[in-house]
Amino acid sequence: MIEKPIQKMATNTQSEQRPAAETLHAEELEKLAQADAKKAKPPGWRMSPQSVLRFIMGDEKAGIAAKFVGRRAMLERCVVALATNRGLMMIGEPGTAKSWLSELLAAAISGDSTLTIQGSAGTTEDAIKYSWNYALLLAEGPGERSLVPAPLHRGMREGRIVRFEEITRCPVEIQDTLLSILSDRVMLVPELKGEGRALYAAQGFNVIATANTRDRGVNEMSAALKRRFNFETVPPIERADEELDLVRRETARLLARAGVEATLPPDVAELLVTTFRELRSAKTGDGKALEPLTTAMSTAEAVSTGFAAGLHACYFGGGQVTPDHVALHVAATALKDAADDLKKVRHYFNHVVKGRKGRHWEAYFEARKLLD
Repeated sequence: MIEKPIQKMATNTQSEQRPAAETLHAEELEKLAQADAKKAKPPGWRMSPQSVLRFIMGDEKAGIAAKFVGRRAMLERCVVALATNRGLMMIGEPGTAKSWLSELLAAAISGDSTLTIQGSAGTTEDAIKYSWNYALLLAEGPGERSLVPAPLHRGMREGRIVRFEEITRCPVEIQDTLLSILSDRVMLVPELKGEGRALYAAQGFNVIATANTRDRGVNEMSAALKRRFNFETVPPIERADEELDLVRRETARLLARAGVEATLPPDVAELLVTTFRELRSAKTGDGKALEPLTTAMSTAEAVSTGFAAGLHACYFGGGQVTPDHVALHVAATALKDAADDLKKVRHYFNHVVKGRKGRHWEAYFEARKLLD
């Protein structure tokens, strides 16, 4: 079997708001693939499972940056699951980087993370499997030229990973479109004749699905579909220092891509991460209980808040990020779901932040006026 090379991506990504993982990390993927030339790998994979893990967790000696913070055992199970005859289902709280992890896995295994289905109440079977070019369909009838492949069709044909984001937002009957695909690894196209009626999955094909445990009105997966997935829970980052490092790193990357010279100072980053960790867990660092927020104060939200604070400082504050900027955008984050959440944030400032020592905490407490 002739292996398909990793896709060559453009190296100039500055014009893109958010490049795909295989574009952003093309050099690392190429380096790992070359080093893997003689290593055993699952059929259809671009690199070995060990190199997939190195790409995600990082390897300082090899110059591979860490891209995800999580337990090695959980990540190993995710990689192994994709080499089996079952899909991978990642569940967890909002903002735990499930989508980012699925993108990294697809980029490393397939060299392409763009075969993505975005689950919603409006997702149709056509958006998952295939549709038709109706002009060609009327002119020529059903055939390969008139068929428009959707991500699942392409993934099966090309032997690539397909990502199904927020699968539980789809109605159950749409979710169950995957049943026969994951069971038999074949997609039937009854409109076609001859061999084209059955598309058999090429080596390397599999499905990564994600589901948000806090979405309202989600659709429970059928027991039959659950049996066709290996389930993994992606937890929030456990260690405060790891979360602080990630928030500072990702905020700096976003600000740099936006052409902004502002940075998140260490003491301001500490305010931000501590606030999010304590409000998320409904508990202070010394064990005092807090009233839980409706809003998920996730690490991803912390990065977005730090990015917004940096932009605010650049455009309206002289370029220096201060506790005022953090307080202002923490308030904006807390207002996503329920008005009462802002009251809980005020309570946090008046009863927790007030007693903290240090100039940055004192300035943070004075900034509580921005929560009104």
